[in-house]
Amino acid sequence: MPRVACAFWLSAPGRGEIRTLTVPEPGDDEVLVRTVYSGVSRGTETLVFRGGVPVSQHTAMRAPFQEGEFPAPLKYGYLNVGVVEEGPPSLLGRTVFCLYPHQTHYVVPASAVTPVPDSVPASRAVLAGTVETAVNALWDAAPLIGDRIAVVGAGMVGCAVAALLARYPGVRVQLVDADPARAAVASALGVEFALPEDALGACDLVVHASATEDGLTRSLELLAPEGTVIELSWYGDRRVSLPLGEDFHSRRLVVRSSQVGAVSPARRARRTFDDRLGLALDLLAAPAFDALITGESAFEELPRVLPRLATGDLSALCHRIRYGPADGSADGSADGPAG
Repeated sequence: MPRVACAFWLSAPGRGEIRTLTVPEPGDDEVLVRTVYSGVSRGTETLVFRGGVPVSQHTAMRAPFQEGEFPAPLKYGYLNVGVVEEGPPSLLGRTVFCLYPHQTHYVVPASAVTPVPDSVPASRAVLAGTVETAVNALWDAAPLIGDRIAVVGAGMVGCAVAALLARYPGVRVQLVDADPARAAVASALGVEFALPEDALGACDLVVHASATEDGLTRSLELLAPEGTVIELSWYGDRRVSLPLGEDFHSRRLVVRSSQVGAVSPARRARRTFDDRLGLALDLLAAPAFDALITGESAFEELPRVLPRLATGDLSALCHRIRYGPADGSADGSADGPAG
């Protein structure tokens, strides 16, 4: 009998729906995965949802298992955790992470899934793609012992970067955001919080992840002479302006981009994409990362949830999507907030 699955599709910018489809039988070296959780990355996915991907970036922004074309109709997403129900014996029954959209069951090559370590619950493993982005950013940034660092923008990626920097010896780290409610998240991650006007300056390094013009401007202001801003924000089809007059040149400041689509040049000769993702999953053994998951909804609610995330009516860092009972038994646990 054919196996029927359900998937979330962007039917038009700002509007989504759940569609049914037939999942093929897995072939040799393929796996059938039953999704347990997926995650909505509020930055990129909501930008895609509103149709904000520039034409020039349609190829670069494709997700690994995307169906359809920008702006819509489109099946898009990349934070998926599930259980292998059919496939090679070494993977059968394993909990795995895959860069797959929001769908109840799917078939992919076995090489496309990464086993989740036993130390990481499936409910937290949805953050693997975000922590992988943070790992790549820190390979690009190359912070040094004793550095004075600010992370501007306490969204999903900014918080992941701050959580990793909190482990660096001798560094001064502040997580900076205009929303005072983010102070609780910073505390859970073990880093100091500051509003933009209160942030400490003379920074050797600023990691910017607020996706706002004001945030990037403030990042430049926080730098010491010859300091560097690592720009993680992606603005899609929006233009930003910066004060590159004034003392930008006399202070010899640097703005450098970082993007997860390629392994950082600092490690490219010695690390693969699989190595980077495996490291991110290992790092997720730390329970502090649970602070990045600030809401949860059932899969069936996605057509109503994504518009609220896109408009900001529903505030979230990572919004987790549950494929199973509301008691959390999808992975044998009852952790995580309800949304």
